Amino acid sequence: MAIIQLENITKSYGAFHALRGVDLDIEAGKVVCVLGDNGAGKSTLIKILSGLHEPTSGEMLLDAIPATFSSPRDAIGRGIATVYQNLAIVDSLSVWRNFFLGNEISGFLGALKEAQMRERCAAALREMGIDIPDVDVEAGKLSGGQRQVLAIARAIHFGARVIILDEPTAALGVKQSGVVLRFVAAARDRGVAVVLVTHNPHHAFLVGDTFTILKLGRQELIAERAEITLDELTHHMAGGGELEALSHELGR
Repeated sequence: MAIIQLENITKSYGAFHALRGVDLDIEAGKVVCVLGDNGAGKSTLIKILSGLHEPTSGEMLLDAIPATFSSPRDAIGRGIATVYQNLAIVDSLSVWRNFFLGNEISGFLGALKEAQMRERCAAALREMGIDIPDVDVEAGKLSGGQRQVLAIARAIHFGARVIILDEPTAALGVKQSGVVLRFVAAARDRGVAVVLVTHNPHHAFLVGDTFTILKLGRQELIAERAEITLDELTHHMAGGGELEALSHELGR
């Protein structure tokens, strides 16, 4: 059964229709890839799933019960965590401070239990197979892939059932993208539901179980992995028929 189901979701800002009838099933232990170019509606979908915006119409079900999220804190409280590409980690803080950001352990008169947090952070990263040996290092000294993985690991550790990833590999090279995609697969294998929002069909196809392509707010394609090839996914993502028509027009 899906953890989250979106049924005929629309979102309008005045006369502008950002989403037009989107359906999405987000299941435990599955990676749902949402693809599209700029202006496709990906960011609006993230905002609805993360509690920043409410849909104009349609229904969202959480564990088969109609639900709305009044705020990102509300969504997080119900196990829905969003990891944004550029906002996930505070570079000037240490790894362990980032790991416990917003979930600090304190004792008498509010004093932070730093040693306990260091130990728990290091143990959690080891248990998840993350290679960050020094949790005292500033997060800004980590690679881009390590920062993304740290943010995802934090969400899992603090109980996220669904993790929404906003273009996690967009600013990364091949090697660091591999670090992130391997951990996405590991999160799926732990039973976490992952929503991978990306414009990169190659990265999506490496880890995705289901694919949906948005174009101008509409779903251009919905497919299971067994129903589509990478070439077909890339063809739909790139505009397919439009590019073929342009190629013919230009004599290429």
